[in-house]
Amino acid sequence: MSVVSLLETEVFTTETRRTHRDTEKNAELKMQIHFEGRARVVGDDVNTDYIISSTRKKESLDPHVLKTYLFEALTPSFAASVKSDDVLVAGKNFGCGSAMEIAVSVLLAAGFRAVLAQSFARTFYRNAINNGLVPVECDTSTIKMGDALIVHLTERDVSAINKTSGQELIGNPLPAIMLEILEAGGLVPYFRLHPSGF
Repeated sequence: MSVVSLLETEVFTTETRRTHRDTEKNAELKMQIHFEGRARVVGDDVNTDYIISSTRKKESLDPHVLKTYLFEALTPSFAASVKSDDVLVAGKNFGCGSAMEIAVSVLLAAGFRAVLAQSFARTFYRNAINNGLVPVECDTSTIKMGDALIVHLTERDVSAINKTSGQELIGNPLPAIMLEILEAGGLVPYFRLHPSGF
């Protein structure tokens, strides 16, 4: 093969790679989640019984009924003070304990769209994705109650901007399929949009 042919091949390959990268970049930018809210801070090892008590679950499994008892074991007045689009902020091992999805459903019914935590119990993390509650793993140690937060997720990165302190927190990116499920509002809505599956 001549030098000219080799050069032409290299230019074509480079352009193809660049076009492919640009296409991937644009696809990533289309798949994103962005919202703002007020921080509501809880501590480490908050289990699902703290989120909603087992005794309350015996009375009803309707999340819209149970949301009035949210975190009552920790702070009895918590549920009444929640505003739509508040962002729950936790420490380590959030959502440990029972694997029942009702803990996630009650948080959603109360108006939370996301939980920022240093780490999650794995069953809670999966339940959150499946039900459309955004779980963000990042360093939450500097966030204070009432701080104004901006949360932004793409395939490439996850970040939370604390507008109150000016600090940017970098989170662990989510796989593309998890982001797609969250964008759809959970696993059931995702399968309605994609009946053929993943």
